[in-house]
Amino acid sequence: MKTADLYIRVSTDEQADKGYSQRDQEERLKRYCHYSGIQVRHVIFEDFSAKSFKRPAWQNLLITLKKQPNKTQFVLFTKWDRFSRNAGDAYQMINILKHLNVEPQAIEQPLDLSIPENKIMLAVYLASPEVENDRRALNTFNGMRRAVKEGRLMGCAPKGYLNKITEDGRKYIAVDQTLAPIIKAAFEEIARGRYTVSDIWRKAVDDGLNCAQNSFWKMIHNPVYCGRILVKAYKDEPEQIVEGKHEAIVSVTTFNKIQELINGKSASRTTFVASDEIPLRGFLICPLCGRHLTASASKSKTGRRYHYYHCYKKCTFRHRADHTNELFVQQLSRYIVNTSAAEVFRKKVEREFAKPSAGNHKSEIQTLSAQVAEANEKIKKARESYLSGAFDEVDFKEVKLSNEKKVLHLEDRIFELLRNRETVDHNKMIDNILRLFNRLVEYYKFMGSEGKRDLLSSMYPEKIVFDGAEVRTPRINEVVARMYQINSGLDVKKERLSEKKSRQPLKVTPQGLLTQTKAKKGKIKNIDL
Repeated sequence: MKTADLYIRVSTDEQADKGYSQRDQEERLKRYCHYSGIQVRHVIFEDFSAKSFKRPAWQNLLITLKKQPNKTQFVLFTKWDRFSRNAGDAYQMINILKHLNVEPQAIEQPLDLSIPENKIMLAVYLASPEVENDRRALNTFNGMRRAVKEGRLMGCAPKGYLNKITEDGRKYIAVDQTLAPIIKAAFEEIARGRYTVSDIWRKAVDDGLNCAQNSFWKMIHNPVYCGRILVKAYKDEPEQIVEGKHEAIVSVTTFNKIQELINGKSASRTTFVASDEIPLRGFLICPLCGRHLTASASKSKTGRRYHYYHCYKKCTFRHRADHTNELFVQQLSRYIVNTSAAEVFRKKVEREFAKPSAGNHKSEIQTLSAQVAEANEKIKKARESYLSGAFDEVDFKEVKLSNEKKVLHLEDRIFELLRNRETVDHNKMIDNILRLFNRLVEYYKFMGSEGKRDLLSSMYPEKIVFDGAEVRTPRINEVVARMYQINSGLDVKKERLSEKKSRQPLKVTPQGLLTQTKAKKGKIKNIDL
């Protein structure tokens, strides 16, 4: 009595509507074996695509046939598309089964493969499902490409967005209110160009972004985050960027600025991120050799970590970070603005903002508009050259595509400048500045490491000298210096009169500042005057 293994395969639930359900196939195969006098050995159920034979259940069946030869004579299935939807793979698998003395057979499309003419019908049976698959795939691809051109993002939403479905069943992506602020802050920080992408990625991960560094790099190159979608080149269609129907997380200007920084078209100066225990790292100068002090942590026997500002290996200078930070806070406590100085500062700033040119981007907009006109003129000339035969089609498309991208970039910048021309509340801004100066120490203690470093960079254009006992700086920011000169002029007018009568040279450095002179051995000598 002949023996057969029954192979039952479905790939989607929709096939049940076409009579391809597993129960229906099993019933028809067993009925055929009953009337044909064939004994059923195994029934194999498969829920996998037939594009290839890399299917779990089929691979297990093949291993069984090789381990137990001559135990079965047939592998039965209902139709040849249940066996395979790839003609090339199907012919190869038929040869493998032939060497194992096993004959594959479709009970509803029976063929005697020993007859050469039947191979023509076999080719038809095997090619038909493959053609059907290819047509379905092509229709799906064209539909998805058309949707992308219309501004709809297909597939899984990127980080910062969520896949949603409307009441009528239409799919779209919406902003994830949890991750979007983190991603927006990361993009804006990269656009400033102060820190490396790796440092900003670590900060975003600490804030709650679950993302690998490679994925983060792909993220900052993805135009989806600025409200646009990339349509890849296909056949004769060039690559293009279209407006998306989803909400943008960052502005187009920010995204373009990042691309310029990454591609090296815009100069940037990055720095490192210091921890909260060592905010002065990179701002201090060694009093012994004049090099910048770095910082690190040392672990005690009890496991506690102590942070130190120190010089490099060849220099021995080293000091506790907490003590140095406290001395610097004492230095900041000197900067307090009184009411009279604040009013003088307010009037001065208000006069500056009252000038017609203050905050006006008119000249920059005019420059950008001229560049747009120049790019459009290049496209026009390229089109004329193409029509006259001076340019071939490839050269024309290249010139047209590059200038269209340039025009799009420039128009986005113009739009951003026009949007930022809204009236600014100058009084509120001045109040915030004065509040910061009046409560400088309090704000400094409340800030994180990044905020402290921003404050230091804005106040001190030169490095700070620390000799182990005192924190000093040769010069402060010109705006801050002028403000406190106003303060000094209002408070100590009488003392200035006495200073004018002093016989001391006018060029003597005021007491409390540090002058640096070179010693014979290249070390900086500190002279406290």
